[in-house]
Amino acid sequence: MEIAKYVVLILYVIVCVALIILATMQNKEKAGASGAITGSSTNNFYEQNKGRTKEGKLKRWTIILGILFVVLAVALGILYLV
Repeated sequence: MEIAKYVVLILYVIVCVALIILATMQNKEKAGASGAITGSSTNNFYEQNKGRTKEGKLKRWTIILGILFVVLAVALGILYLV
């Protein structure tokens, strides 16, 4: 059981560092409330293929690592209770 704690802890630290790096690499969303007022179009080619761009991939990996962060945090909590 001790080995599992250390393995999950090492994975947790790696995910934490990767999540910090990915979060700092992302660009700020430019169209916030002003985009709703000015009527920014979301039906153009860029918006439809946004997941294939660098920003889309960064966002997807940030979400994946965020979910993994929560799962590992719960797993660590359970492992340290036992």
